[in-house]
Amino acid sequence: MLPRFRHIPRPAWLLGLTSFFADLSSELVYPLIPIFLTATLGAPVAAVGLVEGVAEATAYATRPLAGRWSDAAGARKPFVVAGYALAAVGKLILALAPAWGVALAGRAVDRFGKGIRTPARDAMLADVATPENRGRIFGFHRAFDTLGAVVGPLFALLFLAVVGQQHLRWAIAIALVPAAISVLVVARVPEVRAPARRSSDDPRPGIRNLPAAYWLFLGVTGLFMLGNSSDAFLILRAKDLGLTTTAVVLAYVVYNAVYALLSYPAGALSDRIPRPAVIVGGYLVFAAVYLGFALADTSAAVWLLFPLYGAYIAATEGVGKAFIADLAPPEARTTALGLFQGVTGGLVLAASLLAGLLWDAFGPKATFSFSAAAALLAALLAAALLAAGRLRPASV
Repeated sequence: MLPRFRHIPRPAWLLGLTSFFADLSSELVYPLIPIFLTATLGAPVAAVGLVEGVAEATAYATRPLAGRWSDAAGARKPFVVAGYALAAVGKLILALAPAWGVALAGRAVDRFGKGIRTPARDAMLADVATPENRGRIFGFHRAFDTLGAVVGPLFALLFLAVVGQQHLRWAIAIALVPAAISVLVVARVPEVRAPARRSSDDPRPGIRNLPAAYWLFLGVTGLFMLGNSSDAFLILRAKDLGLTTTAVVLAYVVYNAVYALLSYPAGALSDRIPRPAVIVGGYLVFAAVYLGFALADTSAAVWLLFPLYGAYIAATEGVGKAFIADLAPPEARTTALGLFQGVTGGLVLAASLLAGLLWDAFGPKATFSFSAAAALLAALLAAALLAAGRLRPASV
């Protein structure tokens, strides 16, 4: 075992490997879905938006309910195992789909599984961590997860280059192998139960158990998410600046590679300084990246901006989850994570709609300038709340 990872507990290793295989499977399929729907199943382009819209909405809507259910049941592992198993079943349905309506069902089942598993999995990570190493553990997990997002698209590119678009069902079928491995690995993770509640505790912990700092952080993040539209707009902008489809995919791989490499160091940094300070830094990097996309007039800029975008998400994704775990009492931790992920995920959908409207009405510069402004405002607000001591875990 590498010396820097010697203090990572076994459940975190197993959950990291699970996420690696699951994300490899998902990211192998994801770039092929639009081609599969339109070329193989003969779906109209509008159906692509419907399928992915329903899929993502299912994932986001499920998380708050799954988180609440997990806390009420006092269990994490059944939700995690079921979620990864459902994702594999969804890919099987997709591979066998005779028409795009069945493909929609497959994508919905896949994303329903993601919604079921994610809050409970993140709570398991928080439960095996301490406030002193929580950032490292979440960063370690994000690195493994994102490594799958690096390998998956490369496999998809290789498949298209060797086999071509006429055999996309086989690519989706191949993705079932890492999906099945993820289920086998996660089944070996020991159940990690939240600390036992006292008789005086609320027997049905929920959102009323969450502190004021949680709601303030959710508000700040919500402001940021209003400008954090789908990564599809980054891809469209890269194409707009002159990159080929293959070059865009490779730029996306570079982004994920930087994300994977920096996730653990960013998490470790958040164990030494206040986590919101790291998140503020990430917001500022995001603002700079989106301003760069607004002002860019050459494709060369993409190769600088995409890696910086990886640095932004490394500083916010795992660190943000660790901070939610800091803020929430253990008996309501999955509720807190699920609600946070559901609300912010829903805002991504709203932000994407707004980004599209701005693009159509005023061009890409308006879309990216608005996002940069929202991120800058969120960074300033978070910094002010941090300085005032309002973003502080109750135990601190």
